[in-house]
Amino acid sequence: MQTNLTKGSVLKNLILFSLPYLLSSFLQTFYGLADLFIVGLYNGADSSSAVSIGSQVMHMVTLVIVGLAMGSTVMISQSVGAENEKRAAKAIGNTVTIFLLVSAIMTAVLLVFADGIVSVMSTPDKAVSQTKTYLMICFAGIPFITAYNIISCILRGLGDSKSPMYFVAVACAFNVLIDFVLIGQFEMGAAGAALGTVISQTISVVVALVVLSKKDMGIKLTRADFMIDKDIITYIFKVGVPVSVQDLFIQISFIIITIIANRRGLIVSAAVGIVEKIIGFLFLIPSAMLAAISAIAAQNIGAGLHKRARETLKYGIVITVICGIIFSVICQFASPAIVDLFTDDRDVIRMGVQYLKAYVFDCALAAIHFCFSGYFCACGKSVYSFIHNIISALAIRIPGAYLASKLFPGTLYPMGWAAPAGSFVSACICTALYLHMRKQQKAVEMDTKEKIP
Repeated sequence: MQTNLTKGSVLKNLILFSLPYLLSSFLQTFYGLADLFIVGLYNGADSSSAVSIGSQVMHMVTLVIVGLAMGSTVMISQSVGAENEKRAAKAIGNTVTIFLLVSAIMTAVLLVFADGIVSVMSTPDKAVSQTKTYLMICFAGIPFITAYNIISCILRGLGDSKSPMYFVAVACAFNVLIDFVLIGQFEMGAAGAALGTVISQTISVVVALVVLSKKDMGIKLTRADFMIDKDIITYIFKVGVPVSVQDLFIQISFIIITIIANRRGLIVSAAVGIVEKIIGFLFLIPSAMLAAISAIAAQNIGAGLHKRARETLKYGIVITVICGIIFSVICQFASPAIVDLFTDDRDVIRMGVQYLKAYVFDCALAAIHFCFSGYFCACGKSVYSFIHNIISALAIRIPGAYLASKLFPGTLYPMGWAAPAGSFVSACICTALYLHMRKQQKAVEMDTKEKIP
């Protein structure tokens, strides 16, 4: 199960690691949409609204968990690269222990505040009951949802991105099957969708544990590895907390932009919602590259191969920027056909095309800071990623969207440039921070050479 990413072609390692992650992300997005499709097929708008709002909340919860686990992925990767099996085992054991505690606390807190969350999300009156039921079921299943994501993070830390893809495929297949049974046959509505999500991910966890128990991960765990180690936990949270907080804040910023769009009327709201879904699919590539760079660069840094880590970053930027440019060019000509897939309302299509033609350039610009964020995490500097994301959101993305909505009420094109503008600022900040890191590394290297007799 353990894969050495410190040898061979850097480009080949990057592609082979990122492709399974990309497919995993696609499958997760697919079965999220499948919930909405199947609920809409058998139920009314109240159930669809409940699943839409509930899944948005659960997406934020999952981002917090995966963000925290980034610290584990990086530490395990660095340990594997340094061939420090003992430290890797400690990191895996402490990850399991700490996230058991985190999931228990999150479950208790979220169940207590379920009513408040439903209210904060401005849930329509007719959907309140089903939304609360959906969330209560999902909150109760957080330990299984956490286990599902943590197993994947640990495996990626070991250099294995294929196994998580298989486990996601299992969850996806069972989720769709259970949805049809509970929603279609038993008419459980939003509750059926929630149960489908929790049950399918629980099955995936069981399958993963059975498979892993029969395979050699290359790391031997002992009971002592599960005992809390202060230094291990401190490092995991040092890397993971900034990532988790930034991901949560980014989601909140997008919700704020959605609110700004909603205030411009139903047509604008629908257009923005459709484009956000399209961009979400296009962003699967830079997201996959971020995860790949963080794992591969961390292994190489652990092995002292900093040049290979930097090459991983450079290849990642080139690949994702090229993909982003291709998407941007295609959308300049094919936007009407793309938006038309989601609606037949001429006004919504017109506004959606305006928004997409500008917003799509974010695919190329965001690709740069996504790759840098992966590299910073690999270096244990995830706070750098936190800094540039917060600055771009607060200084550019949110105020830019607000001003564009006020100054250009008849078009969405200027508002669409708010996200690319924010990413441009992020890319500039990331480049400056990277050059600062290189300057420090060169100073250390020179100092080391001078001390050698």
